[in-house]
Amino acid sequence: MGAYAAKCLRRWGNKYPFMDYGISFEKWLFNRNAAAYNSWGNGAAMRVSPCGLAAGSLEEAMILSRRVTEITHNHPEGLKGAEAVAVAVYLAKVGKNKEQIRNYVAQNYYEINFRLDDIRESYGFDESCQGSVPQALAAFFEAKDFEDSIRNAISVGGDSDTIAAIAGGVAEAYYGVPETIRNEVVGYLDQDLLEVIKKFYECFAT
Repeated sequence: MGAYAAKCLRRWGNKYPFMDYGISFEKWLFNRNAAAYNSWGNGAAMRVSPCGLAAGSLEEAMILSRRVTEITHNHPEGLKGAEAVAVAVYLAKVGKNKEQIRNYVAQNYYEINFRLDDIRESYGFDESCQGSVPQALAAFFEAKDFEDSIRNAISVGGDSDTIAAIAGGVAEAYYGVPETIRNEVVGYLDQDLLEVIKKFYECFAT
């Protein structure tokens, strides 16, 4: 599966070559012979949410996360951060409440013993998993709905697009995406992206 995941990731990345990719990921993306680069960055955590949505069990969420993460982010912290996100998405999808999700994350990945108000003034850009995945999950835990999760994530600053992507992935599984927001986003996507999203939800929607 790893080789297939790498092939697909490169195919989609090469289709959109002018996006703002990270330097190391960009080098990997445009060189089909490049190996994983031992990254502890949050790029894989940012893209891993569909693994939690597609998984049929907690174990499968972990397996899928590792297989699609280790092709680039094979550092232990990169793998840990991505798995924490995939697992949180899966637990949200199957109806666990926020306390149950938080407890599982604390026992296995990160103890989130802060509130966003505690860090908002001092938090800066941090592209590491250990310095951004807990913040993204906190944005979800403190939210009252999907949009609030995104607003929380952006409000904390730092690597805010990644933090919002992670928080939004878990929030989608927990709350769903409001139709007004979904319709707005669709207008920014081309037909190829819309088609692959449609196929994904046809296969894995609960």
